[in-house]
Amino acid sequence: MAVSLKEASDGDPGEIAEINVTPFIDVILVLLIIFMVAAPLSTVDISVDLPVSNAQPQPRPDIPVFLTVKPDLTLAFGNDAVSREGLQAVLDRHTVGDRSQRIFLRADQAVPYGEVMKVMNVLRSSGYLKVALVGLEDTQGSGAAAR
Repeated sequence: MAVSLKEASDGDPGEIAEINVTPFIDVILVLLIIFMVAAPLSTVDISVDLPVSNAQPQPRPDIPVFLTVKPDLTLAFGNDAVSREGLQAVLDRHTVGDRSQRIFLRADQAVPYGEVMKVMNVLRSSGYLKVALVGLEDTQGSGAAAR
């Protein structure tokens, strides 16, 4: 595309009606790199042996709230350890007091069912009534009977 730099008849240079998009593209590329670096950091990295489920997967929220019961029966919120007494304060801080948010509860297979129920009771007494249990998807379609 050519640009004419000739002056108009009144001595005023003519207007150039083009937009330089190079700075815009630079900003978009920098934002892309930031999101590519930050996305893997927002996942939970605690290793637990989840049980298998053949239930239909539900849509996942944008920012899920994960609570994990580890094999040694300690609790972790995201990647940080949390006590049962301080659980409500941590959840209130993360959910900004919105107790209608769904809490995703993960528990290792080695954790007794009674301990999972105790954690669910703590959540319920804290006002968090929407609790989703997290498990692995059954890709074989026959559940635990296939084992």
